[in-house]
Amino acid sequence: MLCRCRSPNKYKRLDAKLERKMVEAKKGSSGHHNFKSIDSIIMEFPQLRDGLKNIRAVFEQYDEDSSGTIDRDELNKCLQKLQLHLMEEEVEDLFHSCDIDGSEGIQFNEFIVLLCLIYLLKGPSSSHTTSRLGSPQLEVTFDTIIEVFLFLDKNGDGKLNKSDMVKAFNDPSPREKSPSHIARTRFKEMDWDKNGKVSFREFLFAFINWVGIDTDEEVPHTGT
Repeated sequence: MLCRCRSPNKYKRLDAKLERKMVEAKKGSSGHHNFKSIDSIIMEFPQLRDGLKNIRAVFEQYDEDSSGTIDRDELNKCLQKLQLHLMEEEVEDLFHSCDIDGSEGIQFNEFIVLLCLIYLLKGPSSSHTTSRLGSPQLEVTFDTIIEVFLFLDKNGDGKLNKSDMVKAFNDPSPREKSPSHIARTRFKEMDWDKNGKVSFREFLFAFINWVGIDTDEEVPHTGT
């Protein structure tokens, strides 16, 4: 899916928050990751795809007019039902940053990104019995996606660059290097504003596309 990007300044406030959250998560992981290579990530694609597809029922429930998009009113009802208490400014930031085509409505893939961003920004649940999104399975899916980003973020600065991608594609066998154009191609797919840096928000849109929520076929990792 292509992005009709607006001004990068539009997203600075939200992306700065996401960057800080990722830096904290990286420090909290103490260098431990569930993933050791790109191939180990790809092995998780079927489980990730199933987890993300489960969000469709939630999306359709709040798409009250069956338009294929969720407008602001429908989104507010959704957040209230999920007991996700956000300030009006936060909701507006999330809406604009996820409405990548400027249609004034959140499509299904955009809705996935929006929920994942909320999950990250809200932090740990204050209750031992109540999950942040009301779905432990969905939270496991989002935790896995966050782990993927942390694996790719080699220098731990909360954003991705080309050097991060090259290093990630060569782990754990640097002697058997992948062609550098593969990492560059994957990076280009994420770096929509072409500023040489990829935020977690940009990463999410690309990664969901790679996992393939609308297809049963896996995205090839060779890039050839």
